[in-house]
Amino acid sequence: MLHRSHPTIASNMPKKNQMGAKQANAADDGKGAAAADAGSAVTASAIAASYDDQIRPLLDAVDRLRHLKVTQEGIQLPTIVVVGDQSSGKSSVLESLAGISLPRGQGICTRVPLVMRLQDDPSADSPKLQLEYSNGRAVATTEAKVADAINAATEEIAGSGKGISDAPITLVVRKRGVPDLTLVDLPGITRVPVQGQPEDIYDQVAKIIKEYIAPKESIILNVLSATVDFPTCESIRMSQQVDRTGERTLAVVTKVDKAPEGLLEKVTMDDVHIGLGYVCVRNRIGDETYDQARVEEERLFKYHPLLSKIDKSMVGIPVLAQRLMQIQAAIIAKCLPDIVKQINDRLSRSSAELDQMPQDLNSVADAVRVFFHIVKQVCNSLEKVLVRGDFEEYPDEREFHGTARIAEMLSGYAKKLPAQCPTSSDEPFLMEEVRILEETKGINLPNFLPRSAFLVLFKKKVETIDQVPQDLANGVWAYVEGLVMKTLLKHSDNFPQMQSPCRRAVQSLMEKARARSAQHVRELIAMELVADYTANPDYMKTWAEIMKGFDKFMEAVEDTSKPTRITLEGFGEVDVSHLRAYADLAGKAFDLRARLTAYWKSIVLRLVDGLALHVLLSVKLLVEKDLEEELGNELLANKLAGVEKMLAPSPSTGTKRERLRKSIVLLRQSKEVVANIMDRISAAGEV
Repeated sequence: MLHRSHPTIASNMPKKNQMGAKQANAADDGKGAAAADAGSAVTASAIAASYDDQIRPLLDAVDRLRHLKVTQEGIQLPTIVVVGDQSSGKSSVLESLAGISLPRGQGICTRVPLVMRLQDDPSADSPKLQLEYSNGRAVATTEAKVADAINAATEEIAGSGKGISDAPITLVVRKRGVPDLTLVDLPGITRVPVQGQPEDIYDQVAKIIKEYIAPKESIILNVLSATVDFPTCESIRMSQQVDRTGERTLAVVTKVDKAPEGLLEKVTMDDVHIGLGYVCVRNRIGDETYDQARVEEERLFKYHPLLSKIDKSMVGIPVLAQRLMQIQAAIIAKCLPDIVKQINDRLSRSSAELDQMPQDLNSVADAVRVFFHIVKQVCNSLEKVLVRGDFEEYPDEREFHGTARIAEMLSGYAKKLPAQCPTSSDEPFLMEEVRILEETKGINLPNFLPRSAFLVLFKKKVETIDQVPQDLANGVWAYVEGLVMKTLLKHSDNFPQMQSPCRRAVQSLMEKARARSAQHVRELIAMELVADYTANPDYMKTWAEIMKGFDKFMEAVEDTSKPTRITLEGFGEVDVSHLRAYADLAGKAFDLRARLTAYWKSIVLRLVDGLALHVLLSVKLLVEKDLEEELGNELLANKLAGVEKMLAPSPSTGTKRERLRKSIVLLRQSKEVVANIMDRISAAGEV
């Protein structure tokens, strides 16, 4: 029988002090034998009572949390994870701790994670074993049949071949004298697949192992064969990847009788940084009983010429059991406060999320009320971002800063409109005007500028830019449509069944908005073409400034002795040599260009301001009136057929609500488990 001891006694003592204390105790054995015999019963009773009051409740709590599957909520539990290369003796070590036989064979014996919950039951006349797997299935078994039961469960989970699975099997062992431990045995690491194994068997095993050993709450029990060099072991490499300092790793050295030479140096030099130390063991061989194996193990480490030199605090299954119990109790005590915090945090979060979910709708009236509430929320949000420039709902999401984005589009639109009246770059100065004047001349006084010439030329200039305002309108409504849909989907997230008709309503509304803006753009262009009119005083001011250069221009055209390259206000440096052949039309052409140049500024200003005000008004009306009307027409028409769909529970919403309810039940049960354990520990401390 493995005797329990108080897990905090040896764990609080440094390794060297522990070894020194054991040697001193051995020297004093003869002197204090009588006194020790007299007080041994009292001491053992006190230690057992302390264990049952303070440590056993912690183990029970964690096992209960594991049974509740609290890890599904992302809460990691303290776990001793057994890893090792294939055939390193992992299963034999677990057999020695539990005193039962596990599956054996060629290749990987452990094909799924095996969670072994060992529970000492002093009152048990015979061992009680139970397998738990596949979502709550429990199968009672016996020591004689446990290996077959594990094999059957493994085949059910991982198939009858040699493949592996990450779905665990739990083996509960209630037996007199076993250490109170919960360990997870993982598949052995193999690099070369054998017949029947998948080609990526190494990657599959490595993935499972890393998932179990990565959490900081996990203690790594690394099983090493004495017959190999420790630094070459794949299990060492994996554990070092997640535990570089080795503070979470305890090494068990097996097969010591096969390679005793140099073992003392291996476990004392510690080339692979095993922070929790080494324990050397001899497992059961052949038909030995477990009691016989322990006797042989004790004899081996006592009398073997090499193995007997290893400190007795580092050898034997009983020492391993005691060390594991100490480590397990220490890690549980360390992690418990954080587990409590995580449970409380997740419970609060899940409860709040469930409270925020919509209530089930029981009538059309309920649906209508919720529908208008959603529409009001959508319109309020859109008014903030598209009209008022209030971005408190989306401080870091630039796409929702509506007024800023529309202002950027308007600014880009203004820059696309040419500030100067468009001219042909490959045509000599004023020749376009000259041609128009030639084609619009009539029988009239020679010093009059034909108005028809101005209108013909002006229409050509306006037609070069008539697509620019239309592009702006399309861009604005594409942005607004996206913003409206995202806002609507956000606020109707709990009622996805209403999102399809809402999308149709928004698309219909946007088509109408685009059509109104297209009509407005056409009217803006038509208004410019209907008459050459402006009350803007800048027109006359600009025309007068340009006409100050008229005499200089005419002199250069008419006087062949003058230079043909001159600089004119509004036009820059120009060449007028080609105009000497059209001296009779040059003056009118200059005046025509001056009028167009001065008038163009008024045109651009009207196109920018007129379309900007139209966009702002249209967006304001959409948010304040049009959107609500369109949504109402879509969902409330046909005898409220649209809102009736809201009465049908959404599969995703129902699934989410059920998931949250189950999560809350699980977390409340977990919280109660922890609270009860803490109360027991507190009460024991007061006694």
